[in-house]
Amino acid sequence: MTSGVTPELARKTWRSMEAVHGMIYFTSDATEEYAKLGITNNRTGYFASRVAAMGAVPADVVIATFFNFHPGLVRRAMRDAWTTTNPQAMLEARLAAVDRSLRRAFDSELLQSTDLRTVVDALHSAADVATWQPEGRPLFAGHAQLPWPTEPHLVLWHAQTLLREFRGDGHIAALTVEGLSGLDALISHAASGDVPAEILRQTRSWSEDEWAAGVASMAERGLVDGTGAFTEAGRAQRNRIESATDRLALAPFAALGEETCAFIRQMGKTLTGLVLGAGLMNVDLSRLDENL
Repeated sequence: MTSGVTPELARKTWRSMEAVHGMIYFTSDATEEYAKLGITNNRTGYFASRVAAMGAVPADVVIATFFNFHPGLVRRAMRDAWTTTNPQAMLEARLAAVDRSLRRAFDSELLQSTDLRTVVDALHSAADVATWQPEGRPLFAGHAQLPWPTEPHLVLWHAQTLLREFRGDGHIAALTVEGLSGLDALISHAASGDVPAEILRQTRSWSEDEWAAGVASMAERGLVDGTGAFTEAGRAQRNRIESATDRLALAPFAALGEETCAFIRQMGKTLTGLVLGAGLMNVDLSRLDENL
């Protein structure tokens, strides 16, 4: 690999900027913008705004592409979404929320800085490389056909969005190759220790009984024990999934080279601190299922 960028380094580079994209799922600015369109339920706002790039698709497409949310939750959340509003309006509301949020997090000096422009150009280039490989990546492809914003902080967000969806679609491919369902994927994630099982269960709206049945099913396959902890086979499978995900997401960052990836990670630390400092990632889990 002539660029010197390994799959692991590419993952670290992507992750360093993830808060810049991920804040859109938590910021109150999004809630307010979606409410202007009549979308007052948090779950509906999340699903409809993220899938809007694919058009007015039905709930089953959301279930397929988002993968690990309870199908019943998705169907309830999407029931009236496209009679209340339309995809273009949701896309515009989402970008308006991004604009409000990042302007609050980033001061005017940063917004006009050479460093921001440099990292924006780098991530734009990486995202452009990703667009060469849309095959098998439906959610990414939907976002890739959207017009690029013009202001640097919005270009930054859109580029990171493309890179996130590019990686996410590849991750789902890796999960399905291993024969895992959406619930299985969550149980495997929980067993890895990255996120507590209860958080994953609640945020994806699986019941305690469904989760227990999922653990029992994976235990029968020898992937976890009765408590949901990995067996040797389950850990090996998780490692295969993560390695495949990293490989599938490598190309955009390999095209940048090690030096540029290092600069992105450096800027990512700074920008993540600003996003967190502005309170853009605050979330009240108790409100996730309001009105559903």
